[in-house]
Amino acid sequence: MSRLRQRLALDRPELLAWALYDWANSAMLTVVLTTVFPIFYARVAAAGLEPRVATGRFTLTTLVAMSIAALIAPFLGALADVSAKKKRFLAGFMLLGAGSCAAMFLIERGDWLLASLLFALANIGATASFVFYDSLLPHVARPEEIDRVSTSGYALGYLGGGLLLALALAMIEAPQRFGFPPGGGDGGQADTLPTRAAFLLVALWWLVFAIPLFVRVREPRRGFEADESPQAGSAWRVARTRLRETFTELGRYRQAMLMLCAFLAYNDGIGTIMRMATIYGHELGIPESTLIGALLAVQFVGVPCSFGFGALSGRFGAKRLILFSIAVYAIVSLLAWRMSESWHFWVLAILVGLVQGGSQALSRSLFASMIPRHKSGEFFGLFSVLEKFAGLLGPGVFFLASWFTGSSRLAILSVVGFFVVGAWLLLKVDVEAGQRAAREADAQVRTEPEHLIPSTHPPA
Repeated sequence: MSRLRQRLALDRPELLAWALYDWANSAMLTVVLTTVFPIFYARVAAAGLEPRVATGRFTLTTLVAMSIAALIAPFLGALADVSAKKKRFLAGFMLLGAGSCAAMFLIERGDWLLASLLFALANIGATASFVFYDSLLPHVARPEEIDRVSTSGYALGYLGGGLLLALALAMIEAPQRFGFPPGGGDGGQADTLPTRAAFLLVALWWLVFAIPLFVRVREPRRGFEADESPQAGSAWRVARTRLRETFTELGRYRQAMLMLCAFLAYNDGIGTIMRMATIYGHELGIPESTLIGALLAVQFVGVPCSFGFGALSGRFGAKRLILFSIAVYAIVSLLAWRMSESWHFWVLAILVGLVQGGSQALSRSLFASMIPRHKSGEFFGLFSVLEKFAGLLGPGVFFLASWFTGSSRLAILSVVGFFVVGAWLLLKVDVEAGQRAAREADAQVRTEPEHLIPSTHPPA
């Protein structure tokens, strides 16, 4: 067992504790963000509204939440860097997200406004917490194991999210087996009790399995030894200065920024497939049972495949494996253009499960290896901005293509363009040069006196 954990880069307590946060948080992503809550919102919270109106309000809520998370992420990342409070910020946004999930238990029929507010807060809490979680990666993992640690986190996330989703669906489909009273079939509180209890379970799962991170993972120090820790007011000023500096010196980390641009492009395609697959399949007449079953399949197929990507990264390199994943996604898009049967959807789901976790995990670790550790919060804040922007741009292009062509089949082909551009940009990334620039920046911070570091004390 110890040898297996070593191969997966989970052999030290801090590594396993860090990866378990993926397990903890993914329950929210699968149950609340992807499957159960959207259906609950349409059938219960938005009861009495026209389906078109309900969908519009849900979409607007998602847009607002993602926009807020994207706007605050870079500044919060910089603030966490200069104040050495990554874990504290992570805990705060985790409590916001988990508390919002727990409060979903209170949603009654027609409470669309409350449901929208809680869904937005849960989204902000989850996405913002991941900024600080991701920024801890280069601090807990050594350079030679960073790819395996990242993919192991994604694998545990798939497993944890899949298990809780399966449990939630079982509670909803067979409530009496779990001790819930029979409902009246009128959509009242008794009928919705199993679903609302699933939201409580998500919050509990998230909080309990996040504990190891706060116990075992040390708070990273700031990038230099200061004589005094910054006061609250100066920390905000320093954060603003550091953030301005990060934007002005992006040219120094050209490879990291080129990687970000590539990630923006191909992640647009990935995000579009993730968000539009269910709607597209439903439009083509694919049964709901197939859509949900395929989603579960993606979760569990992603577990061994994410581990596999981590193991192969040492041999082939993260960049090559990401390029392979992009090629698979492009093939998925082309096959989806011709999809017509339920088994076609299953095949596409399995193909996505093969590469989804690995491609995202290696994107995270590759980016982490090319940024200075003392600015990990700031750079992962930018990473988060582009990730959220990808969640808007891809589906937006899909919508416009569908609108102008009058066909979702033709719109799905537009996704291929994102993969082509992303692969072209990624081919231009010089990984070794990017890693060397990051090492040089960290070495400079460790050796320079504090009064020579501009980000230490902002101008009066």
